[in-house]
Amino acid sequence: MIKTLWLTDDNARSEGGAEQIERWQHTQNGYLWVDILSENITSEKEVLISLGCHPLAVEDAQRKRHPPKVEDFDDQVLILYRGITDFDEDLNVTLVPIAMFAAERLLITVHQGKSLSIQQHWNNSNGDLLRQPPLLATRIMHYSVGRHIDAVLTFEERVNELEDAMQERPNDDIMRLLISYKSRLRKLKRVFSYHERIAQVLLKETPTVFKSTTDDIAHSMQDLYDRCERVHSLATMFYEICGDLIEGYLSLTSHMLNNTMRVLTVITAIFVPLTFIAGIYGMNFEYIPELQFRNGYFIVMGLMSLVGIGLLALFRKLKWL
Repeated sequence: MIKTLWLTDDNARSEGGAEQIERWQHTQNGYLWVDILSENITSEKEVLISLGCHPLAVEDAQRKRHPPKVEDFDDQVLILYRGITDFDEDLNVTLVPIAMFAAERLLITVHQGKSLSIQQHWNNSNGDLLRQPPLLATRIMHYSVGRHIDAVLTFEERVNELEDAMQERPNDDIMRLLISYKSRLRKLKRVFSYHERIAQVLLKETPTVFKSTTDDIAHSMQDLYDRCERVHSLATMFYEICGDLIEGYLSLTSHMLNNTMRVLTVITAIFVPLTFIAGIYGMNFEYIPELQFRNGYFIVMGLMSLVGIGLLALFRKLKWL
């Protein structure tokens, strides 16, 4: 599906489809935002080429698993990043790859699934923002990163609850939750390591198209970088906390197992000599001298009791019990 939002120089705003692209190209009047959602690859490529997008940039935009990046061309900038489609407090975040082509009077957004940030700005963007396509591109990213911050900050309370539960009543269910959270946080870390790099490139090596658009672009890109860096640092911090809790649970489990094994070892050490004595006098030889003792049974039982009590006292003195 191809949607277009056209703002003319005299502030006339009109929404439509692909038919507005040719009219805008013919008149070169105003500013155009083209949003391409889940369009056929061939048709999508034709539209992008007709709007002056570089063929190599089009190939990058249509690759399914291209990492986020920024590429500066003569009269437009390609930005690839991961938009957000849905999220919840358990960090189940659904991401959608988005390609944006920003030029002086044109913004093209290409994505294969719904994007909250594009939908938000499509419905609420004002004339001032539409007149500055590069600034609009950064605001779309800004909104998306803001939703990630909301998801991560919401997760902070959940981490605190898990940390308390791990200290009070550690169990395998909490362990499984921590492992799943760590996996999701690893994904966020990987995505925002790219996003932070994108924001840094835009900030430090600002494309000419961005500079010529508005003076507010520098502030917007600085804010974008700060947000990307914050999400990356928060995801890293919570990832490490989850890792520490997992290691703590494993250490606690190992300690409990060691205590259990020590008790079993002590019990075994006590009964080994007793079993040895019982084994000797349990042999079926006819001529065992002690068999003729009248009180032999009581003597052996007393000896076994003495050995058991003595070993028990020794282990208690060594604090093994």
